[in-house]
Amino acid sequence: MKSRGVYETPGGSILHFAHRQIESLTMDREVMHLRDSLIPKYAQLVYNGFWYAPERHALQALVTETQQKVCGTVRLKLYKGNIIAAGRKSLYSLYDPQVATMEADPTKSYNQDDATGFIRLNALRLKTGAIRDKKK
Repeated sequence: MKSRGVYETPGGSILHFAHRQIESLTMDREVMHLRDSLIPKYAQLVYNGFWYAPERHALQALVTETQQKVCGTVRLKLYKGNIIAAGRKSLYSLYDPQVATMEADPTKSYNQDDATGFIRLNALRLKTGAIRDKKK
């Protein structure tokens, strides 16, 4: 059986890009990673006709929950097939310039010393594995 489809969707590509831009401003990074890891399964379910399957409903509940605060405005520039973000804003933005600065009081904003503890803590599992492997 032959199938005919349209695989170019310039309008859809622009909307998808804009949506991703506002998500990157309003969604937690780890939630985005989790959602993105499940997208192939979601697409497979839809492609195979399992729209009403309980697993598709479960995945939809996660997607719906992640989109609760995803709203705002994105300005785009379109040039020779490229989509360029020219600005974005949202009432639900997770970006706070008072926290992101390295110039303010470190007890009220980003403290560079926190990075040292973070790196040590995340490296602990790697060090433990290296020590174990050396013993063998």
